[in-house]
Amino acid sequence: MNFCLLRYLRRKSLHRRSSLASNPFYLSLPSISIPKVVNFSHTATAISQYPQKFTSFPPGLSLSSISERCSRLLSLCTASKSLAPAMEVHTHLIKFGLHQDARLRNLVVNVYSKCRCFGYARKLLDESPEPDLVSWSALISGYSQNGLGREAISAFREMHSLGVKCNEFAFPSVFKACTLTNDFGLGMQVHATVVVTGFENEEFVLNSMVVLYAKCGEIADSARIFDAIPRRTVVSWNALLNCYVQRDSFGEAVELFQDMIVTQTRPNEFTLSAMINACTGLEDGRHGRKIHGYLIKLGYDLDLFSANALVDMYAKLGSLKDSLSVFNGTAKPDIVSWNAVIAGCVLLESHDCALELFRQMNNESGISPNTFTLSSALKACAGAGNRELGRQLHAYLIRRDLGSDAFLGVGLVDLYSKSGYMVDARLVFNLIPEKDLISWNAVISGHSQNGEDVEAVSLFPLMYGEGVGVNRTTLSTVLKSTASLQANWICRQIHALSLKSGFESDNYIVNSFIDAYGKCGRTEDASKVFRESQTSDLLAFTSMITAYSQDGQGEEALKLYLEMQSQGIKPDAFVYSSLLNACASLSAYEQAKQVHVQVLKLGFITDIFAGNSLVNSYAKCGSIDDAERAFREIPERSIVSWSAMIGGMAQHGHGRLALQLFDQMLKDGIAPNHITLVSVLCACNHAGLVSDAKRYFSSMEELFGVRPMEEHYACMIDILGRAGKLDEAMELVDTMPYEANAAVWGALLGAARIHKNVDLGSKAAEMLINVEPEKSGTHILLANIYASAGMWDGVAKVRKVMKDSNVKKEPGMSWMEIKDKVHAFIVGDRSHPRSKEIYDKLEELSEPLRKAGYVPMVETDLHDVEEREKAKLLYHHSEKLAVAFGLIATPPGAPIRVKKNLRICLDCHTAIKLVSKIASREIIVRDVSRFHHFKDGLCSCGDYW
Repeated sequence: MNFCLLRYLRRKSLHRRSSLASNPFYLSLPSISIPKVVNFSHTATAISQYPQKFTSFPPGLSLSSISERCSRLLSLCTASKSLAPAMEVHTHLIKFGLHQDARLRNLVVNVYSKCRCFGYARKLLDESPEPDLVSWSALISGYSQNGLGREAISAFREMHSLGVKCNEFAFPSVFKACTLTNDFGLGMQVHATVVVTGFENEEFVLNSMVVLYAKCGEIADSARIFDAIPRRTVVSWNALLNCYVQRDSFGEAVELFQDMIVTQTRPNEFTLSAMINACTGLEDGRHGRKIHGYLIKLGYDLDLFSANALVDMYAKLGSLKDSLSVFNGTAKPDIVSWNAVIAGCVLLESHDCALELFRQMNNESGISPNTFTLSSALKACAGAGNRELGRQLHAYLIRRDLGSDAFLGVGLVDLYSKSGYMVDARLVFNLIPEKDLISWNAVISGHSQNGEDVEAVSLFPLMYGEGVGVNRTTLSTVLKSTASLQANWICRQIHALSLKSGFESDNYIVNSFIDAYGKCGRTEDASKVFRESQTSDLLAFTSMITAYSQDGQGEEALKLYLEMQSQGIKPDAFVYSSLLNACASLSAYEQAKQVHVQVLKLGFITDIFAGNSLVNSYAKCGSIDDAERAFREIPERSIVSWSAMIGGMAQHGHGRLALQLFDQMLKDGIAPNHITLVSVLCACNHAGLVSDAKRYFSSMEELFGVRPMEEHYACMIDILGRAGKLDEAMELVDTMPYEANAAVWGALLGAARIHKNVDLGSKAAEMLINVEPEKSGTHILLANIYASAGMWDGVAKVRKVMKDSNVKKEPGMSWMEIKDKVHAFIVGDRSHPRSKEIYDKLEELSEPLRKAGYVPMVETDLHDVEEREKAKLLYHHSEKLAVAFGLIATPPGAPIRVKKNLRICLDCHTAIKLVSKIASREIIVRDVSRFHHFKDGLCSCGDYW
């Protein structure tokens, strides 16, 4: 080997000398002498640029001088890791017969090890008659420093078997090898050897043991070894400090640093960089700024590694200004610096800033982006909605043959997904050669975010079949799409899979199941998951309260809120938003006011979700004035805010005001959605504004880009039917692009009742019974139509059908809330504790009502009894009982709020109008379809309902 190496190096040296000698510039090179090169960086540059000046030997030198010169050259080559000059020196050693010198051979082994030429190093070791500790240490150290832990351990075992004993310089390399391979068993054996051989008090040995024990998870033992170090230097402190940081034990790292300062040990740039990372992990900006102050004070602020850590810290702590300031103060930012600041901008959603920095990096810095840079740039394009730049980056990736890189592929899928181009996203996904969990999650999330829930759910079994596994992101995303589809059976299957995969105790997944079951209408299943979960946090309570609220179980939602408070869990704006929606479903005005007080007290009044829920709650609780005040207090009104207020105005009979509000919304630049336009049509419906409704309905797609949906058609058919335009209504039914549903036939049945159209009523009722056979309201309305036309045989037939089909008539019920207590009434009810007072009040009102012109409308009652009995039943309807109770149980002049589960009957409507004038009270009745505000003998519906 020596002869071949000698011949190769001689030929290489002669070629270099001849090529340089022919260069005119070479003749003007200054004479460089080794003693003048004292700076390491200058030495490395000189060796790499002018190797012949270092490796040429003037004639007449003695062997001892040559030996000394080679020794110094090899040390310089080792320090600068300059392989080529070292190989030339090795050639000279062979030429002069000095290669057998143990000291020089050790130096050659060392330089080859440091330069990763382990084959040459090992060959020299094998050719040595008696390799000593220095050569073995050099080889083991080279392996360890280059991450080759197994090779280092193998060399150590061989050295040990030859009887060569370690010293304080070799042990650290062995411990590092054990750390690299996570071989804690061998590490403990080496630790025992250290104690036996008497090196247990050597600082470098102890430092390496600190790192070994910490990296292998034995933090307590690591700390004990650290405490045993007799005279700790900054290197000792850094060893344990870095271990704490790398294991995310950030609090322990901060405490250790404080102890270090107390001992007056001066931290260096490595200490402070580790502390910056600890502050980042703790999200402790105050302490992070103190560390920044240490860097400046100790003169390490120009250290690039520390500067990069600061850029990352400030970005992750939310201070983009400070992050950019540190970056801009960096003299020569490297690729890590650029990646940190661009990623920080993306993290803080300053996407335009991130893209501008990316442009500067490419055009001005001369540094080429790597995969991390490009990934951040793709995220910035997605966040900024800059699809064109994203496509340019995609083309750039293809040119660099990075188009199928999995890491960047995920970024492209995310970009196209957020831009709404799922076809492109799927194409990129399909081109990823090895699709991992992150890739699958990205494409499934993309479909889910774009409302393509069927595709998202369909991909899930394919992903599971590929064996890549699932995580919380997968499950939560698929559950979100499952909830949107209301696919309860899929939700159950995913639930079984999550239990099998060990996610039953993951709070995030538990909350996702509560939410999904709730939105699928399976409140019982949601409640079961909630009760069986080991811990109930704010999110779980919020999801469960929302599920109860959406399912119409307002009382359960309010009870759960009280339970949450009893457990000391502080509610947030989302909880109060759900509670207000629960109050809306109950029409619980007093409860809504109490929740409003809490919203004000906790400072959530500016929260848009709470604000919108306040508007909706007050509107559905019968106080349109409170709803309007809440609407005006919303700082930035969204389409939800406007839709809630317009819908509230419509429900309360203020149709024209609702349309004025709609016009104001358009002037403010808010585009309506399909829900807003349903509210607009409802406003026209309740106010009888047929021409306005036609205009909005016919132009909604042209003006607002909203295609009429089933709800819009049902509303328009109801408008035409109630206005008596039955032919137009039927024509719209025949021409609409949807199959008529229960809402459409219900609207036609109601129109037939109003206009006593038996044929239309019979047809609509027949269709409704086919769709909803269990609903008693259809049969009752049809019976009313027959009765109004004097067709009593038809009434009897309907009753027989109800009896044969076991369809039970839903009893009319009214209720009202006074002092947090709900009082319910049914027709002729005498179970209330104050029944005698209630009936006495009705008797007291009978004479004033008669004088005011009230005559019982016995023709509207279908009971097969005498007219006198019918009049009595009418006078004791549940709404009248509730109003009478309100008159005796509330202060004079206070509004009376009554809720009813069915449509208010014509007789009660007439009577309550008169009572409002006689008693000088505002009476608000919420029936199944709208609010009636009775005041001074008039109703807000204008007798059109």
